Amino acid sequence: MATSGAAIVIVSADLQRHDTILSLSREHQRIRFSDSVVTGSIIFPLSGVAFIIIGTQDFCDNSTETKLMERIELFVRIHRNSFLILTAGLYGQKEWDVLFKIQLRFLGNNLKIIPSHNTSDIVKSMLTLAKVTCKPHADSVRDRIAMSRAQIIERSPVWEMLHKRQLNFLQ
Repeated sequence: MATSGAAIVIVSADLQRHDTILSLSREHQRIRFSDSVVTGSIIFPLSGVAFIIIGTQDFCDNSTETKLMERIELFVRIHRNSFLILTAGLYGQKEWDVLFKIQLRFLGNNLKIIPSHNTSDIVKSMLTLAKVTCKPHADSVRDRIAMSRAQIIERSPVWEMLHKRQLNFLQ
């Protein structure tokens, strides 16, 4: 994604001092802050993917948890291709319980959850997903998969056997 022309990334204004934003800038992403996006969100418009960053430590009590779940719900309603990056320095029982609660709440929705340990993991995950979902790259990947599939089918002994059986059946 970070090629000759830097991509624009829309970031929630509350993340201005977040380490992730500094790392994205170092990766040649052009950052635009906005007060009109969901708190904690990072949007890659060219790729059509959106991320929301929430730490497991933010789920400290029921009232905070309810507000966070409502924010995630709003985020999922707005963004079709949405990812929750759930951060924790170490994933112990409490962190896995938080992850499980979120999975249960959003089961059947289009929210994908990415557990993350540090800023490097967050940025790597976001840039990888943004790159593979970006239109020119996604089309290229889809074409390569179709070409590989065709080659596998053409060279497959099973396919050859099925083709011979079909010819025998038609005779």
